[in-house]
Amino acid sequence: MSIYRTMLFAPANELRKAGKAMMLNADGTVLDLEDAVALSEKANARDTLKEALLMPRRGDVFIRVNSVQTEYILNDLLAAVTEGVKGLVVAKSESAEEIRQVDWLIGKIEMERGLIPGSMEIIPFIESANAIVNAFSIASSSPRVSRMFLGGVDYVLDIGTTFSKGGSELFYARSQLVVASRAAGIEPPIDTVYPDFKDIEGLVADAKAVRQMGFQGKLAIHPGQIEPLNEVFTPTPEEMAWATKIVAVFDESEAKGQAIFQVDGKMIEYPIANRARRILELSRQIAQKSG
Repeated sequence: MSIYRTMLFAPANELRKAGKAMMLNADGTVLDLEDAVALSEKANARDTLKEALLMPRRGDVFIRVNSVQTEYILNDLLAAVTEGVKGLVVAKSESAEEIRQVDWLIGKIEMERGLIPGSMEIIPFIESANAIVNAFSIASSSPRVSRMFLGGVDYVLDIGTTFSKGGSELFYARSQLVVASRAAGIEPPIDTVYPDFKDIEGLVADAKAVRQMGFQGKLAIHPGQIEPLNEVFTPTPEEMAWATKIVAVFDESEAKGQAIFQVDGKMIEYPIANRARRILELSRQIAQKSG
């Protein structure tokens, strides 16, 4: 499992912004060939992407390609499937068949370019009611699918409503992605952007809510959102102390043949112990990134 508390978007056709984004403290950077790029700039963005990928970076780099249903997809894949790219974010993913088509094309390009077969990840961007209904089939469509993104801006438009502070309009979609991801055996999903990048208080409240729902992180559109999101999705000292205690006591009890016991008046068994282990592993991975 890889942890992505924050994924920061940057337009691929603006070299200065792309270079800056890759050196910030986001766990991942998504260089965008889709919505951040005007139609007249698509070809230029693919050329600029080649320069951007030669620049220094701190975290993993992903490329958002245009929808499979557009005329740009083949040229996007030819530009994006290259050394140094962790994976592709497929915009407006609608079905498992679309993901399988992308998987097949990536495989051919990997083979032609001598890249490790199967090394390129696919992240479906779920942005419509139809995609939410198909979430499980999309999540389980290819071994390359590592996690899914929720595109709330397009989704709320598709269902005929708007963003609200409380996020009630996104509750069903969010729940579906968490459950579909778990059922498909992939990583927890990453939540939609918070559009008002000046409202850090609202961002933090939204992030805390989706962390409780089972998301591993959120998408970001502004550098100022990175540190607040990293903090929300990092285990607190209290969580770490709890997890450390639970794992130590559980291992000791299990060695004695006991799988159910009490800690601080609460019943502990395998599911709770496994959650504690996940918290410790998450903390370990974050420490490695920071190092």
